Amino acid sequence: MTKTPPKSEYLLLSRGQWDPDKPPQEIQAAIDAFYIWHERLVAEGQFKPGQRLAIDGKMVSRSGITDGPYAEAKEVVGGYWFVVATSLQEAAAIAAQNPCLACGLAYEIRPIEVERASAFRDSNETPTRRSGD
Repeated sequence: MTKTPPKSEYLLLSRGQWDPDKPPQEIQAAIDAFYIWHERLVAEGQFKPGQRLAIDGKMVSRSGITDGPYAEAKEVVGGYWFVVATSLQEAAAIAAQNPCLACGLAYEIRPIEVERASAFRDSNETPTRRSGD
């Protein structure tokens, strides 16, 4: 008997903006298809709900609180969802079926780390080390 690999959660970030050459009717059709696709995947256990993000935001850093976020159009994060899959490749294959891809959006898939952060382990926040360090 073959064991099924355990499933993990992957964060799916919606990036970019709608293709300006697409008519609103085509974009709306992709949005409607997305919600049907999304609801099916939630029912099948391959997706967990996420949310769209509002336009307004604030940036918080040691310098204080400023208006934001500021990013190039291709880097704008428009929403987030969670994919449940056995691998990053499987999560990407699921996301590749998203109907909104045809209208200009792109999706970033990231494994969710369950370990607590540590200054002694490489992570997204770890500075790039210079040779000789």
